[in-house]
Amino acid sequence: MKNQSALNWLVPLIAVVAFIVAAAGLFWQSEGNPYTFSTLYGETAQIYGQGLYERDTLFSAGASQGADLVALFVALPLLVISYVFYRRGSFRGGFLLSSVLAYYLYYSASLGFIVAYNKLYLVYLALFSASFFAFILSFTMFELPTLPSRFPAHLPRCGMAIFMFVVGAGVAFIWLSDVVNALTTSSVPEALGANISLITYTLDVGIIVPACVIAGIQLLRRAPLGYMLAGVLTILLTLIGTMVIGATVMQLRLGVEFSPGQMVGMIGTWILMGGIAVWLSTVFLRNLSNSGITEG
Repeated sequence: MKNQSALNWLVPLIAVVAFIVAAAGLFWQSEGNPYTFSTLYGETAQIYGQGLYERDTLFSAGASQGADLVALFVALPLLVISYVFYRRGSFRGGFLLSSVLAYYLYYSASLGFIVAYNKLYLVYLALFSASFFAFILSFTMFELPTLPSRFPAHLPRCGMAIFMFVVGAGVAFIWLSDVVNALTTSSVPEALGANISLITYTLDVGIIVPACVIAGIQLLRRAPLGYMLAGVLTILLTLIGTMVIGATVMQLRLGVEFSPGQMVGMIGTWILMGGIAVWLSTVFLRNLSNSGITEG
């Protein structure tokens, strides 16, 4: 595995900027009250009306604060720990670092594309750009042809591949069912709120779903790319599952109501997938042969 020198300044930059972004989202205070807003589609939405997310809906503000919670208290410590081990030459540290960078790319994209414009927009932009290029560079650390040889024969490769397929199908069903229902009833998707587009659906169905399918296929073929994608995605799904828990807690705290179907079908499914991803991530990292880094 090669040591990419650009990561030696990109990762600390991401850590500092992510701390500022997440802390501001959680602790930025301003006076105000929720109010009703009429959307472009003739729907009504409850706007949060206070703090950094004052122009976002209650649902979106709660989701963003939940993501901030995980970014600050879960992902940031993991970023620092994985970076320290990566610098010491740990292969597992480099793999974990790449996965956490994937989470910050997902997190910063959500902030930059979904959150209503606010005073931290340029900071969101900096975090997104740094996370994007750091994540791309992190993939170049690994010598992919040698990756399968770092795992023992008893690695549950087929189980991981099946999980990738299930996640891909599950995420597609969760989000597309809302869109299909809106199309068949000539309405708008329930999760649209005050937004003009479904950015989360685009990111998840357009990127995560195909990545899971590709990872599953390549893993069954014992292709190096399959091991790489499956490892990164299981850790990413662990963090996303944690983020869903944090978002749900914050949304309930703000008074957002969920139907039993939403609690089970959407929130529960993400949490279940995240729980399985925790186990598979642990198995994957434990079985990964941990040897050195070379300068690149």
